[in-house]
Amino acid sequence: MTTPLRIAVIGAGSISAIHLQAYADNSQVQLVAICDKNEARAKEKAEKFGAAKIFTDYKQLLADPDIDAVSICTWNNSHAEISIAALDAGKHVLCEKPLCKTVAEAKLVEEAVHRSGKVLQVGFVRRYADNTQILRKFIEAGDLGEIYYAKASCLRRLGNPGGWFSDIEKSGGGPLIDLGVHVIDICWYLMGKPKVKSVSGNTYRKLGNRANVQNLSFYQAADYNPDVNDVEDLANALIRFENGASLMVDVSFTLHALKDEIGVKIYGDKGGAEIEPELKITTEKYDTILNMTPQVDQLSFDFVKGFANEIGHFVNSCQGKADTLSPVEDGVEMMKILCGIYESAEKGVEIQF
Repeated sequence: MTTPLRIAVIGAGSISAIHLQAYADNSQVQLVAICDKNEARAKEKAEKFGAAKIFTDYKQLLADPDIDAVSICTWNNSHAEISIAALDAGKHVLCEKPLCKTVAEAKLVEEAVHRSGKVLQVGFVRRYADNTQILRKFIEAGDLGEIYYAKASCLRRLGNPGGWFSDIEKSGGGPLIDLGVHVIDICWYLMGKPKVKSVSGNTYRKLGNRANVQNLSFYQAADYNPDVNDVEDLANALIRFENGASLMVDVSFTLHALKDEIGVKIYGDKGGAEIEPELKITTEKYDTILNMTPQVDQLSFDFVKGFANEIGHFVNSCQGKADTLSPVEDGVEMMKILCGIYESAEKGVEIQF
């Protein structure tokens, strides 16, 4: 039998719960420790999920020889620092998206991966979803042909989480780096990860966090503060790739829209597909256009199953049974895209790579 992977989770905020549950449900894992600056929060999670140790300083945790790997579930501005320290301490790393805040940081993380020889998996959870992997089989078999265009939207009418999400120093940005990272990445992944040629983007700060709105609830961060908001409300972009393909994206925390909207669509010369809001495939046969809906348990992204798959794959990668689907190199490329969009919006010009 394989020796269980000894895991610690750094950061005990909201997203940590889904990591902890997935680890608790994985028979190949021993959950050893939880670290958070808030000791009471770390203790609460440790008691709930059966971790024997708690830390308030991640450096002390990384010095513990009883830990093989860590999940990093902290603010975006600490992702690079903790990832590098963990790799240099000989730990495997699952880092929540985005990999970091800047391209320079991303390259430092990449260097740490190479010198350590350890696994770093970027938390692009939608790559691990069942509907994504089903669609990949169609794409790899050539059923969609050459994919030349994709379109991704994740629009919230009211959904600025506030707290660290809306503090640019901690987050690095608003809906683009929080939501856009998911939908841009899943399109790029399904398109075959073509090399980026240029980006042209826009960001808007028009509505703020709309704390005045009543009768419509939305998720609020634990440190929600309506007076702190220096990130964009909306971002959009056109991304061009060296192979001639292109991707259009728009994302918002808040927008005068009738309803929330998520849509991820890809188009090839033999067929097209939607993966959000539900998996559907369009093709042509015998001079007739066909819309195909797979008969599967979950046509849309299953949040819990997606994380279970992601963490299961991480564990297998750490144990040498698989290669990660989201290596550090992809995290670096995604930071180039995201930072390029922000730079384009700030300068009002297209950014060439």
